[in-house]
Amino acid sequence: MFDRIVIADWSAASSPSPAPPSADAIWLGAADAAGVTATYHRTRAEAAAALTAEVAAALAQGQRLLVGADFPFGYPAGFAVAVTGRPGALEVWDWLTARIEDGPDNRNNRFAVAAAINARFPGIGPFWGRPRHLVLPDLPDRGRDRRGHGMAERRVCEARLPGTQPVWKLYTTGSVGSQALLGIPVLARLRAAFPGRVAVWPVEPWADAPVVLAEVWPSLLAARVRAAQAAGEGPVKDAVQVRLLAAHLLAQGPGIARLLAPDAPAAALAEEGWILGAP
Repeated sequence: MFDRIVIADWSAASSPSPAPPSADAIWLGAADAAGVTATYHRTRAEAAAALTAEVAAALAQGQRLLVGADFPFGYPAGFAVAVTGRPGALEVWDWLTARIEDGPDNRNNRFAVAAAINARFPGIGPFWGRPRHLVLPDLPDRGRDRRGHGMAERRVCEARLPGTQPVWKLYTTGSVGSQALLGIPVLARLRAAFPGRVAVWPVEPWADAPVVLAEVWPSLLAARVRAAQAAGEGPVKDAVQVRLLAAHLLAQGPGIARLLAPDAPAAALAEEGWILGAP
């Protein structure tokens, strides 16, 4: 079904990652008939340029491309309407893209945007987590300080995958909320740069699109990643897992269609998105 798979292990760092390839940075794993590779990117701008080049090359060569990114593509039911006034994950994509500022050096305004979103909800929350030096009254630094905001803690797909982190967490280990706030605008601009050629699975029709964007969770292959590292395949877990996941998905061949047709409520797929391969 796909000629090439690219997997992005994303980062919400607020400064460039170290020059030597390191963990907790952005890694892009790629697999096709020629083999499997992993590349290191110090900034989101650099990674965005690499993803744009991947899409352009696939379209030019007539290849079908799947791009997987390891951050949430949507939020729990009701969030889109509360924030944008309209349902659907892509409405949130457009809203965030118009407001998130993310410089070439990774400096960004994600905490301020999250605080502004929280101010639209009753009570306190739903987003939480911030550096202590940031004074943002609408953004609590601890999850237990939230109350009365009315949002579910997890999406339907996350409830089926123990170990996933909630989309509301913005700071410290496992802060996928920050990765989503900074990653969604990158994919939204990628989709806009190739109109009609890039589709977001499963929130819009994708079956005939030459390029498909999908949310992934590399920890689905955690045991395989540990075994690969133990066998000496590389010291940086991020690099190992993007290679393995890209290769695994490519190896599915037409069988990947099973993963792209999850047994899930249609409303959840359209608004919340889904993790490829869940549960």
